[in-house]
Amino acid sequence: MAIAPREDRTAFGLTLMALAVLGFTCIDTSAKWLLQHGQPALQVVWCRYAGHLVLVLLTFLPREGKALFRTEHPWKQTLRAAGLFGSTMLNFLALAYLPITVTTTIMFAGPIVVTLLAIPLLGEKVGPHRIGAVCVGFLGVLVVMQPWGADFHPAMLLSVGALCCAAVYFILTRQLAGKESNATSQVWGGALPTVLLAPFVLPGWEAPESTGTGVMLAVIGIFGAVAHMLATAAHRYADASVLAPMVYLQLMSAAAAGLLIFGTWPTVWTLVGALIIIGAGLYIWHRERRRGVPHSKIPPRL
Repeated sequence: MAIAPREDRTAFGLTLMALAVLGFTCIDTSAKWLLQHGQPALQVVWCRYAGHLVLVLLTFLPREGKALFRTEHPWKQTLRAAGLFGSTMLNFLALAYLPITVTTTIMFAGPIVVTLLAIPLLGEKVGPHRIGAVCVGFLGVLVVMQPWGADFHPAMLLSVGALCCAAVYFILTRQLAGKESNATSQVWGGALPTVLLAPFVLPGWEAPESTGTGVMLAVIGIFGAVAHMLATAAHRYADASVLAPMVYLQLMSAAAAGLLIFGTWPTVWTLVGALIIIGAGLYIWHRERRRGVPHSKIPPRL
């Protein structure tokens, strides 16, 4: 399957990445809105992936044909898709109870967990500087969650589970980079959750109560597919090491969505924890950039 050549257009790549980050915020915002309007979590997750799959098939199938589904690494693609599905499921469940800024901030710790998993799974050597950054990053997660305080909500543990599933997804994405086409990975990532959930969702389908809810169920998958395609396209025009910090723009978009749509302000502790996590993530990014460690081509928002 042909892979598009790289082009040196950094500004355009950064613009695409910023739009992708906005798309990831739209996924979470749509999910939280749908859950608040009575849609079952499994139905929302299924619509997110079914819409994604339909758009991927419409985009790539006419050009690629049956080769779109062909993979040399079926088990890795399956586990990668399972990690993505698990992260989405747990994240959406958490969104039913938590502000979007909290779930977004906890997910920012993705590069930190990836750094730890890269030791046993990728055989990478992690020195004391990055280990220190990992510890600082987890301190930031604790600041956000505050398990010792009255504001702690058990749903935060769902966000931590989503974070761990996402880290597995990122590791497998890194392992498959250069071995599988983006189109194949996209179709596997969308097909597995769609097929697995269909027998549980479709027989008990709950019809949307309003036209707006129906529209939102339709577009949540489009948000997912377009955001991932934009993120992948961004890597054609700019290096991953340049694009990586762009994902932290999502804190601003999540805060705006929380305020404008749900009427919630981020707490001081959420902002403090976010700054700690972002600082640790940027330090890890800086160390990996100096060492030439490849970055995942999909940013940490699923």
